[in-house]
Amino acid sequence: MSDDVRNNRSTMAAIGLFAAVVVLIGWDLYVDYGEGASIWHLSFESFIFLVALSGVVLMWRQLDRTRSDLVEARVEAAQWKKESSELIQGLGAAIERQFERWQLTKAEAEVGLFLLKGLSHKEIAKIRQTSERTVREQSRALYRKSSLSGRSSLSAFFLEDLLLPHADRGE
Repeated sequence: MSDDVRNNRSTMAAIGLFAAVVVLIGWDLYVDYGEGASIWHLSFESFIFLVALSGVVLMWRQLDRTRSDLVEARVEAAQWKKESSELIQGLGAAIERQFERWQLTKAEAEVGLFLLKGLSHKEIAKIRQTSERTVREQSRALYRKSSLSGRSSLSAFFLEDLLLPHADRGE
């Protein structure tokens, strides 16, 4: 389950709790007023009612902003992907050619792609429906065949020449 879904559910649960508090305190205020409770008691409960109601409103607005930001980020990501599709395909092909030069097995190459995407050994094992130990061994084989020291050097191998040196950025 993604963090977005988990965060959305927890935010909705918190809003629900605040809403329940608002309803319960509202009902209590109604009953207390009917029974002739003191003004101080009613004032205190009214304050708590307003605080809880503010919590509902503020959390709802935050959830709405978060949803809006997520939609905006997805649109931006789709636009970037569309604009960069040729480059991405070229990079993918270049990575595959390099994996072939290193004489990686199909499984090692697949693990290598997942490592480049930033997945953990555990996540890769789950996706590939294999053990985490197998993924670790395939990672080690990849590093040995490529003469690279680990995940960061694997990423740097492919990204280093894509990123302009600081002086060439025109800053």
